[in-house]
Amino acid sequence: MATYQPTVFSTGHQFLEAPRWHDGKFWASDFFSEQVLTFAEDGTATPITKVPGRPSGLGFLPDGTPLVVSQSERSVYRITAGGKLEQYADFSALAGGIGNDLYVSPAGDAYAGNFGFALGEEDPKPTHLVHIRADGSVSQVPGDLIFPNGCARTPHGTLLVAETFPHRISAFDMAEDGGLTNHRVWAQLDESFHPDGIALDSDGGLWFGNALTLGADSGFYRVVEGGQITDKVEVTDTWAVACAFGGENLDTLYLCCNTTTLEEFHEGRSTAHVAVAQVGRTGVPASI
Repeated sequence: MATYQPTVFSTGHQFLEAPRWHDGKFWASDFFSEQVLTFAEDGTATPITKVPGRPSGLGFLPDGTPLVVSQSERSVYRITAGGKLEQYADFSALAGGIGNDLYVSPAGDAYAGNFGFALGEEDPKPTHLVHIRADGSVSQVPGDLIFPNGCARTPHGTLLVAETFPHRISAFDMAEDGGLTNHRVWAQLDESFHPDGIALDSDGGLWFGNALTLGADSGFYRVVEGGQITDKVEVTDTWAVACAFGGENLDTLYLCCNTTTLEEFHEGRSTAHVAVAQVGRTGVPASI
């Protein structure tokens, strides 16, 4: 297995999630400050907006308008000029838990995950993705998922979804109308892995943060279809939560690292930083 060492890019944050590269900038949500952030080349962060109910998944409509999930509201907001928020969709009636990550397709279809249960209070139980169409209507995607987390679409039209607690990556075929079918397991992982946010590279690999983990198993890993682990970015003193390829040539892997425990997380206590790594691969553009 190839291994890589990251370098620190930006510090002074609380709990970072949903990293994205868009329009020449790195973006991320900070749960506990309730802010959506963009980052300059030197790592300086600029708040774009403050989201009630904690921001989570980020995505961008075909015209470039940002969307963000409000976790506790189980809804999606549109971020307009000046950082003003407008509700885009309410999926609370279809979510079994608080809102989670988000993927937006080039056609404007959005797919939102949710926890499905009360983390730390209940045993994991199945839930579903929610399909949000361009007109704001919502529907439940058939196919049980347990803690659906990061989502990404391959160039061949397959939507990949990290399921954190079953230790797997699942897949759906995406139709031209945005519908998802043919739910299946793409990669079953060892029980030491808890995949969170994901990023795809142009060689067919999927990178994931191994969340909820400290010590030797912590890190950002690359897996290929079928479950073989091929690469690792090593971090040992922090939760490796989510990653995204960025930079002018999409050849830098940005890494959201959060130092906390599950107990501290529930209390809203965490420190976070962004690291970067060169892993010898380029990412799949978000517009795929």
